[in-house]
Formats: sequence, C-alpha cells, structure tokens
Amino acid sequence: MITLCGMPLSNYYNKVKMALLEKGVPFQEEVVRTGRSDDEVLSASPLAKIPFVRTPHGPLCESVAILEYLEAAHPTPPLLPADPYAAAKVRELMIFTNLHVELVARELYAQAFFGGTVSENTQARVRKQLDKNIPAFKRLAKFAPYAAGEQFTMADCAAYVNLPLVALSTRLVLGTDLLAEHGVDWKGYGKLVGQRPSAQRVDADRKADQEKLAAARKA
Repeated sequence: MITLCGMPLSNYYNKVKMALLEKGVPFQEEVVRTGRSDDEVLSASPLAKIPFVRTPHGPLCESVAILEYLEAAHPTPPLLPADPYAAAKVRELMIFTNLHVELVARELYAQAFFGGTVSENTQARVRKQLDKNIPAFKRLAKFAPYAAGEQFTMADCAAYVNLPLVALSTRLVLGTDLLAEHGVDWKGYGKLVGQRPSAQRVDADRKADQEKLAAARKA
C-alpha cells in the first residue's frame, strides 16, 4: 500500500491526495510536519520537502513525479488524455500553475497566513510578476469546464488546491484578488470541482488539520 507523507495543510500534499482519491488507489497517511531533518525523512525526501510517498518499490518525492508514477501504475481512471499531445498540454498547464502562478504568490504567504511581514519591494515584485503570469496562465487554461478541457485531469488536482491560495494571498497582502482582476473565474471553477468527493475529502481533512493546529497553539 502507498503511504502519503506530509500534512493536510499543504496544497501540494492535497494535490497528490486528490489524485489518489480520484483513482481509488488504497493509501494511508502519515503526518510529517515541515522542518524535520531526520534520516527517516531525508532518505525519502532529501530536501525534507512534502509531500513524499512510500511505495512498495521504495520512496518517491516531488508531487509531479508522484502523479506521473500514479498514472503509470494505476492508469484507470486516467488523469491524462490518451493522446500524447493532449497529455502534454495537461502537464504543461499543471507545471505552469505550480511554477509560474502558485510559486510566485507563495512569497506572500508569510504575511497572508502566518503572521509575518513581506517587504514592499517583494510585494511590488510579486505583483509585477503575477500581472504578467496570470494572463499567460489564462491563455493556457480552458475551464471548459475543467482546467484543461472537458475531463478532470492532473491539471485540476493542481488548480483546485492552488488557485484559492493565490487569490486569497494577493487580496490580503496586495489588496486585490489578482486572479479575479485578470478575469479568472476561480470561484466558479472551485464550486464545480468542489462537488467531487475527492475535493470534499481534501477540504474536510484540511479544515480539521487547521482546527487541530489552532487548538494546539491555544493550549
């Protein structure tokens, strides 16, 4: 059985979890918080990044590699089209969402979600980059009705967990939801995907983890 390691607050953990749930692959979860540097973690994820998985064949880290492994090992139901070009376009959109949208906005998370501060220079730089990258993302995304077209794919596993964070962090720190400002209807999309059992499970577990950590801080 596959063991998914990480925590439900992590969007990349939830990206992998959605794929596992969509495919109906049996798995168990192991809570691994960030900041660990013991050999048990480093032997599976050398930079101690989450998520990582323990498989019958050995450990595997990096969420994109994990999704590719799941697709190859459990091809039904598919999260990639059978056509090679169409499959490449799904991968392109997923990578673009991770690298050019979420990773850029992540520089705002310290202030948006964790009580820290982000310098005005960093805020200006992030806004400038997102003002360029979000319209580019919009050119690739179809939302017809799913991120890459008519079928739910890997690209949705990334978009569903990442777009709300981008929207909220830019609104809280920059004073405007840059996704909405550039015409990305992420709320309508999120409502659609949120009806799926996989999304409901991910959302419920994330909320429970948030509440658990909040209670621990008050104790």
